[in-house]
Amino acid sequence: MVSLLRVAGVVTCVATIASPLTAQRTAPATFAITNARLVPVSAPVIESGTVVIRGGLIVAVGATVAVPADARVIDGTGLTVYPGLIDGFGTLGLPSAAPAAAAGGGGGGGRGGGGGAAAPRAPNSTQAVGLQPELAVVNELGPDAMAFTAPHAAGFTTAFTSIGGGVFRGQSAVINLDGTDVSTMVVRSGMTQQLAFSRGGGGGGFPGSLFGVFAAIRQELLDAQRYRELSAAYARNPKGMVRPAYDPSLAALQPVLARQVPMVMLANTQREIERALDLAKEFNLRAIIAGGTEAWKVADRLKAESVPVLLTVNFPRRTTTPAVDADPDPLRVLRERVEAPKGAAVLQAAGVTYAFTSGGAFPEFLANVRRAVGGGLTPEQALRAMTTTPAQLFGIADRVGALEAGRIANLTITKGDLFAPGTTVQQLFIDGQPITIPVAAPSAGGAGGGRGGRPGTLDGQWTARIAFDGAEREVTFTLTQHGAILGGVLEGSFGSATLEEGVVQPDGSFRFAAWLMHHDGLERAEFRGVRQGDALVGEVAVQGHGTSRFTGNQER
Repeated sequence: MVSLLRVAGVVTCVATIASPLTAQRTAPATFAITNARLVPVSAPVIESGTVVIRGGLIVAVGATVAVPADARVIDGTGLTVYPGLIDGFGTLGLPSAAPAAAAGGGGGGGRGGGGGAAAPRAPNSTQAVGLQPELAVVNELGPDAMAFTAPHAAGFTTAFTSIGGGVFRGQSAVINLDGTDVSTMVVRSGMTQQLAFSRGGGGGGFPGSLFGVFAAIRQELLDAQRYRELSAAYARNPKGMVRPAYDPSLAALQPVLARQVPMVMLANTQREIERALDLAKEFNLRAIIAGGTEAWKVADRLKAESVPVLLTVNFPRRTTTPAVDADPDPLRVLRERVEAPKGAAVLQAAGVTYAFTSGGAFPEFLANVRRAVGGGLTPEQALRAMTTTPAQLFGIADRVGALEAGRIANLTITKGDLFAPGTTVQQLFIDGQPITIPVAAPSAGGAGGGRGGRPGTLDGQWTARIAFDGAEREVTFTLTQHGAILGGVLEGSFGSATLEEGVVQPDGSFRFAAWLMHHDGLERAEFRGVRQGDALVGEVAVQGHGTSRFTGNQER
């Protein structure tokens, strides 16, 4: 049984059947989204048009498209429809692994290399665990709809996913985030190999140092070259020659050595990226850099060597509240936080191909993309980095990445423009099936967020007005409170910024800092205030501009 539910102006289908897979198979197969603003990416924007979905595919897009008689109609007035957003790198779909961060801090474990999950084991491998490129992520996938709640709220319908531990991390896959059945999730598999410069997952063992890791990588690639030569010689003339023993690990590296598939290398710092490029040059590999926090520093080399970047927008930020008597962060650290959102614009100017990855920071993803736009990208360039570009890099541009007839019906639907402060994802379509976003989607850490938030906390969205330099400016705070820790983002006329050093005092007062875009530069602002009912009241101090008052009201 299917009923209609109108949420924020969107008519959605709500299945009353318990099983998600059964619901998917029994839901109406034809939908028409009408009166919506359509952003095809591959064609000009349609200010008011219709998208028709049938059998999991887009069958028509345009301003004058007729609505089929059998279609379930969704009134898209006030909504904007985009191609489904693609997360360019991570471990989504692997039930035993946390989302890969691929953000600043190193090419190996932790934020730098895709989490601390232990590498799985290939049963017949001749190589040690963590050095087994014959692994395939499709063999490790496990459907879990709840694990996709936060990515859905960020607008993701599709993700590039790989194993989160080890040095050689095996064959990747692109999956749709429907969380029902592995056979329906996989869009394409085996199009890349993954390589990290750290084992990840802890547990000791060889290689246990950076020197050991590079020694193991080079030895395995050299062995794979020798294996190729012996296998080719035996294939040409096996008579009188001892048959080479089959080695699944070395066989799995043959498409990489033949440049048939690229090697995705996890690297974030300038030094790591340069090492990765040197390795790719030595073995004539088609390289892709994943993470790339400091890729902008080597943009010219990346362009000259035609190396794309799966660029994290999980920008460096303070993750803990400093002690009262703690020393201030070093200037180098502060500079990294300021420069990171500008990195995409530097790559764009240099002509480097790049796609965005969330780095596992799903609640902050859209706000961080807006920070990248504030750092010099155009909205059109940023949108391509989440749609058409990753689709092209992963060889699925004929299936996803644009609103075009014949493509998979993956859609991201927002209330307002994706790059406007405060815009939220209202609904997704994945493989032609509707997914409604909860009003307050849980974050990756399980806390609240969104509008309204949890009672008794600062969680939620607040519209604030700041008296600054003789003029009143409007901004939006999206706050997330975890006990005494306060996080979130600021968006508005000062650009987009991640909140830093946020803390809620025992008396209920709060403070946080943010970097505001003013004229042609960034300036640090410190906010202090209290909550009074549904209002925030306080002061903001900006060096060189004195102290101003601000007030904010919670959005419902």
